[in-house]
Amino acid sequence: MKIIYLHQYFNTPDMAGGTRSYEMARRMVSAGHEVHMVTSYREKDAKFSSWFKTNEAGVHVHWYPVPYSNNLSYKQRIRAFFAFAFAAKVKAQELEGDVIFATSTPLTIALPAVLSARKKKIPMVFEVRDLWPEMPIAVGALKNPLIRFAAHRLEHWAYHNADAVVALSPGMKEGVIRTDYPAKKVAVIPNSSDNAEFKHDPVAASQFREKRVWLGEKPLLVYTGTFGAINGVGYMVSLASELKAINSDIRILLVGDGVERTKVISDAEKAGVLGFNLFVESQLPKRDIPALLSAANMASALFVDLPEMRSNSANKFFDALASGTPVMLNYGGWMHDLVKSKNCGLAVWQKPVSEVAIELNSRLNDNGWLDNAGASARQLAEECFARDDLAAQLIAVLHAAVKGFPEKAETIAPGNYYY
Repeated sequence: MKIIYLHQYFNTPDMAGGTRSYEMARRMVSAGHEVHMVTSYREKDAKFSSWFKTNEAGVHVHWYPVPYSNNLSYKQRIRAFFAFAFAAKVKAQELEGDVIFATSTPLTIALPAVLSARKKKIPMVFEVRDLWPEMPIAVGALKNPLIRFAAHRLEHWAYHNADAVVALSPGMKEGVIRTDYPAKKVAVIPNSSDNAEFKHDPVAASQFREKRVWLGEKPLLVYTGTFGAINGVGYMVSLASELKAINSDIRILLVGDGVERTKVISDAEKAGVLGFNLFVESQLPKRDIPALLSAANMASALFVDLPEMRSNSANKFFDALASGTPVMLNYGGWMHDLVKSKNCGLAVWQKPVSEVAIELNSRLNDNGWLDNAGASARQLAEECFARDDLAAQLIAVLHAAVKGFPEKAETIAPGNYYY
């Protein structure tokens, strides 16, 4: 197949952020398919003024300059979404392909995907990474009733103009079929575990710890990712305060960037935990995350407690599983249920932070528990979320759409991971 892959925020392992599209696309190439990735160049420099092309692991990547960062306002982000959508439509229609595969967010990626598929008379498969606009509405980003109405219409239009839909969690599938989209045409293919790349490395772990005089051999809890309004990273400041109160030797490391980063640092300083048991470092490229997780005794996935967040498919969760690192989640949903049923970490949703601190202090100083939880995490990564297996499912869904059988999507990837 010739696959036109649309993803506004495509990352390589040398960049910070999720690499799902890179990992999926390079496996498509390895399977004998030709892949053209249409994406944006987000840096603010004036190095490029128009489209340019690179080759990433055999993937033909077409980059269009649209500056973007997690520090932009919502209005600035919307402008970036539409700027890329219009440019991507032109590029996609220039390329030869058998299928268009478009992945959100943002949902505006559906505009070039649907319009280009119609013009080229080829199928389009749409991947849902977040239930949009439910999430921006839940956090108060979309307040105008007219904009909300338009966003819901765009959501419905995106799904119902797709030959098949790929949802990143069972909850996202439920959100898609609530729009009356046929369940049989929806595959569930979560974010995945790169089990070879993230295998625990004791040498890398030792080197990581040696570079941080504040860490030594103390228990380490890490958070990696975005410091955004929906992530609720301030939870870690409260947790650090409670750990300090019980004289715990646990150290917390927060790695990332985003609009809330300055506030988190300020709050930690006011609480007297910054530089004591809580530390903040800049975001890392994806290829450096395995060393961090190898050094950690536990990783965390955080979100504010909103029902709309419970269907998410956070990359950091699957990275932790691949590294054999127990996971702490502070929100409900399918991943919370997985952690509880598979005993691969701490599911602390709706627990008082003071109780979480006591439980965390006990678990991170219990080598037997850590070994068992880590082994369960790795087993879950290998049995359910191995990238090679899920990439094969995605290729099968695309192939089914090309051959005119998109209703096979649900059978190819039903997403029954913990039932």
